[in-house]
Amino acid sequence: MDFLGLVLMLLVDTSASWVRMFIALGASVAISIFVGIYAATSPIGERIIIPVVDVLQTIPILAFFPFAIFVFVAVLPGYIGINAAVIFLIITSMIWNIIFGVYEAVKTIPNEFIELAGIYHFDFWSKLRRIYLPASMPRIVEQSILSWAIGLFYLVTSEIFSTGNASYKVTYGIGSALPGLAAQGIVPYITAIIVFVAFVIATRFLFFRPWENYATRYMRGSGAGKGRLDFPRYEKMALDWIGQKIPRNRAVFDREGFSVGAVRRTRRVQAAGSVAAGGGRLYPAIAVVIAFLAGYAIMSNSTLRGYEMTVLPALAASFARVWAAFVIMLAIAIPACIYLIFVAKRSSNYMVFFQIVASIPATILLPAIVLEVPHGEPVAFAVFILSGIWYVIFGIMASARTLQNSVFEVRKMFGVTGKNAWKSIYLKAILPGLITGSVTGIAAEWNASIVAEYYTSGGISGTTVISSVGTGIGKLLDTAIASGGLELMAIALLNLVVMIILIDTFVWKRYYKKIAKMYS
Repeated sequence: MDFLGLVLMLLVDTSASWVRMFIALGASVAISIFVGIYAATSPIGERIIIPVVDVLQTIPILAFFPFAIFVFVAVLPGYIGINAAVIFLIITSMIWNIIFGVYEAVKTIPNEFIELAGIYHFDFWSKLRRIYLPASMPRIVEQSILSWAIGLFYLVTSEIFSTGNASYKVTYGIGSALPGLAAQGIVPYITAIIVFVAFVIATRFLFFRPWENYATRYMRGSGAGKGRLDFPRYEKMALDWIGQKIPRNRAVFDREGFSVGAVRRTRRVQAAGSVAAGGGRLYPAIAVVIAFLAGYAIMSNSTLRGYEMTVLPALAASFARVWAAFVIMLAIAIPACIYLIFVAKRSSNYMVFFQIVASIPATILLPAIVLEVPHGEPVAFAVFILSGIWYVIFGIMASARTLQNSVFEVRKMFGVTGKNAWKSIYLKAILPGLITGSVTGIAAEWNASIVAEYYTSGGISGTTVISSVGTGIGKLLDTAIASGGLELMAIALLNLVVMIILIDTFVWKRYYKKIAKMYS
């Protein structure tokens, strides 16, 4: 194939993948709006949906392969079923953080808005159009950009999927084409990456940038003359009401070094803590029930007991890799974000660049990484870091930028500089975003374990192993589903879910409580 033919093929393949991505993104946003609003406005919905979504976002995408095959491929004919299955798999990688974004936005709407809607007798659709959507749209756009990057990360895995002897692959798709191109030589591979990156940049500026501008106008109530709620105007009314309780000009500082004004500006950031803590007592109850049932089944069946003895060492090995990579991520993200936000004051200049780089998935760079980095553990650590670090960076920036002006005021008023500013002001200011970013970043690492710990020439269906660790839960899930070992895969997923629930309950929830107490 000549170079022009290669470029035309890549344009067709990438365009086909982008159509699937946009369909998946549209479906994810539509579902997230209603699920997130229900979780934020219904106590029962919150107790059920938030813990379930928190667990589902951590489960590797290949756990959904059997469902995609048994439902979509079995029900819908031929290529339609395969494309529907691929779109469903992409949705399972995109939807969770958008749900959290809508939930956080609606959860942090001041009660005055809801009371005002009651006075005017708004029905659900009026609240949706005039309150919930204006409040949620910026978070939807923000999370959609991140979801797009996540979907691209799993594009190869989504467009080539299998269980046992049943293997499925789309005819046109950059995800399905990339593994073969990497094997053909450096020129086709580099050309594919260039075309891919060009599509990523074009999508950022031609789609997400206008959408961001639209979301900003929508939130500012540009349609107020047409009967929509002018969201910031009513927000100002609510803040004025709060200001009667807490005088705006008080220079009162708590023992942590933050002004009352800074505390008031952190209220929305604090509410994000309910994402990890939203399960309440349901989290440990679920963990206990699952652990009891799984333990009983394992003890009474020798085959399952053998599976468990295989799963536990693999889970322990992955646990060590995930947290070691997390420490490296923190060592990079914390000083970089603090410098860009509070020292250099250039965070806005780098956000678009970060979003573009974050959208270039490690999966398409793996062949190049393998050439430069020894196989096995180094490759796994590289993929873990690349898959999780952007969550930490974006989490810190999203929350810390809301406190930027307050931090500058505190620093100027007290003349705090150098190491004291980093220790007493900057690190405390980034804590809410750091915890939220850490939760989602580690979840991304667990999800990426299927690629980091076992990478083949063609996704899960590949025959040539490019990089593999000795043992790990990601590798175990890969090999189990490739061989049709659904029982082993189910045992591995159960262990992973129980571990996630326990960590969320006894680690992250406690940190959120400490931060909320610090800001109270």
